[in-house]
Amino acid sequence: QVQLVESGGGLVQAGGSLRLSCAASGRTFRNMGWFRQAPGKEREFVAAISWTGGFTNYADSVKGRFTISRDNAKNTVSLQMNSLKPEDTAVYYCAAGYLSATTLDPISDWGQGTQVTVHS
Repeated sequence: QVQLVESGGGLVQAGGSLRLSCAASGRTFRNMGWFRQAPGKEREFVAAISWTGGFTNYADSVKGRFTISRDNAKNTVSLQMNSLKPEDTAVYYCAAGYLSATTLDPISDWGQGTQVTVHS
């Protein structure tokens, strides 16, 4: 099992940037990634990175704006979010999975979530 703790959420103006971090503890040799859930919507995939860091995958809605990275020495995964839009407003969840490096399916562990609010 992996324990995941997110940080870095907040309020930002459209066009701005935020960096989310996820600290992992436990059995951390997993593919990692981020999902988000906006009010009244289902949770959706945002980005994933393989446990070696050599493969990344992004949802079409964030390609070119978001960058996922990991530091296995520090057991952290980050999501750099640039050119933020109001539609990026959601609770962002860190996730881990040990099969698919593309979608993390099936998810083995979730963080508690961090709120990102983008105002116009």
